[in-house]
Amino acid sequence: MPRLSALIGNIDEANSLPLYQQLQRGLRQAIEMKLLSPNDALPPERDLAEEFSISRITVRKALDGLVSEGFLTRRQGSGTFVAGRVEKNFSKLTSFSEDMIARGRVPRSVWLKKSRGTVTPEESLTMGLSPGTPVYRFNRLRFADDAPMALEFCTVQAFCLPSIEAVESSLYLALEKTGNRPTRALQRLRAVLFNAEQAELLGAKEGDAGLLVERRGFLRDGRAVEFSQSYYRGDTYDFVAELNAMEQEK
Repeated sequence: MPRLSALIGNIDEANSLPLYQQLQRGLRQAIEMKLLSPNDALPPERDLAEEFSISRITVRKALDGLVSEGFLTRRQGSGTFVAGRVEKNFSKLTSFSEDMIARGRVPRSVWLKKSRGTVTPEESLTMGLSPGTPVYRFNRLRFADDAPMALEFCTVQAFCLPSIEAVESSLYLALEKTGNRPTRALQRLRAVLFNAEQAELLGAKEGDAGLLVERRGFLRDGRAVEFSQSYYRGDTYDFVAELNAMEQEK
């Protein structure tokens, strides 16, 4: 990779824009113009500070902002990289953690809420459950390499888990241990605009475009055990599906 200063120019102290914002703007434009490619590694912070004649604190502030915007991602022990868009195969029933690990990313979650209750009228209708059916609800923020990727709300029938505490990091792993991991699912994808709360959690702006994926997961016997609504950042996710032509009758 050429020196970044050759791609984005120098940082000018006479410019009215703060130094860290100048570096941010230059890197952002280089990424948007494809001068920097997905998964390109950036030089260490000390090298960037020396190259642009600015402090490491200024470099760190610039990079932190781009990480929160989803342009860069940090990989523990490896450094800072240009974020690549994640492709989610819509035809495979996998968890978020499995998707990220398969792509060499490090997944983690921040739990926003875990609760016990009974199905709401909407859940009862969607999952085909009787009123009063016990459920567990899980609300969490999903990260890949410390970049916020998705906001997830999930309802699971209570009989599928020994307790709400059984889910530590991976819901599907906990369901698999009890033999209740979904084997089939129906998914619906639609475009949404983030409200203020969603945008703040995902490091986006209110009104930014996002993707809402609704999933109903079923056991082999046809019972619905999972209903989830996941809000994905539209600038970091691509959904793909393999399509096959139907065989014509001869």
